[in-house]
Amino acid sequence: MKKIITFLALISLLSACQKPVESPPPPRPALVTIVGKTSANNAMVLVGEVKSRFESNQGFRIKGKIIERKVDVGSSVKKGQVLARLDAADTNLSAAAASADVRAVEASRALANSEVERQRQLVDKKFISQSALDKYEAELKTADARVNQAKAQAAVSGNQSRYTALVADRDGVVTQIHAEPGQVVDVGEMVAQVVDTKQIEVLVAVPESRMAGLKVGDKVTIKLWADREKTYNGKVREIAPAATSTTRAFDVRVAITDTDEAVKLGMTAGVRFAQIEADEIIIPSGALTQLNGKTSVWVIDKKGVANPREVTAGQYTENGVMITSGLQAGEMVAIAGVHTLLKGQKVQAKN
Repeated sequence: MKKIITFLALISLLSACQKPVESPPPPRPALVTIVGKTSANNAMVLVGEVKSRFESNQGFRIKGKIIERKVDVGSSVKKGQVLARLDAADTNLSAAAASADVRAVEASRALANSEVERQRQLVDKKFISQSALDKYEAELKTADARVNQAKAQAAVSGNQSRYTALVADRDGVVTQIHAEPGQVVDVGEMVAQVVDTKQIEVLVAVPESRMAGLKVGDKVTIKLWADREKTYNGKVREIAPAATSTTRAFDVRVAITDTDEAVKLGMTAGVRFAQIEADEIIIPSGALTQLNGKTSVWVIDKKGVANPREVTAGQYTENGVMITSGLQAGEMVAIAGVHTLLKGQKVQAKN
């Protein structure tokens, strides 16, 4: 009996000396998402302004005083039509003086030519030497050069006289007037702006994040804010080679192929670019992290264990970042607190 009591006491003593077993820490809560392929709709709708493809700022090629303006804002003009005139008094005098110079040098050349003919006859009769004839022939060549110079100067003066009339270089509509009769204008200063109303387009600014895949010739649909029920067809005509320094967006010009009289310059238009359907994996950008210099995500397996995995990130969109490799549809990834996770850590998924 004593042996049994002693044995029980020894067991109690040994049990008291053992440390209690620590229970494992509870799984750490983690915000997760299930990766799935989504049908990415890359359709893009941007707002732009209706413009003409050709907008010409018309100005005189010489300076002078405007004495007449023949058009107003909104006037329809034809190519070659006079828009305004300068005072031509001085240019007409210059042209007349240049013409008189031409007649004078032509008379001098005629005299030099007659003299050469006489001298040649004297040379044939051996009355004078050939060197004497060479002198007169040189004077004739000089007279010819002076005639050519005077004629060129007369042509310039004639052009200056014609430049007093400002003519339209294309059919269109006058949209701006920047000078009035009595005003003295300099060379090239804009007097009127003429735009071509037959070739209408929409100017839109495309963000650099949406430039991928956009190319000249892409078809688009256009709706005016003034009439959202009607749809116009168009295509991308021009893409700026560089982004603007202020907005970091690219200017894209979209030609309207079936324009009508309802499309007015300066209107606001919405341009819907072609849709591109593709199956893509997109995850929140907060799910990405850098581990050992590599782009990675934390994948949660079926047992709730977190492990890092290297992935390849593609284009960033409004919905997140596109993953081009490294993930499969149906996998679970952590999307918050990824910088504090440890390899092999048990987590409790929360959606």
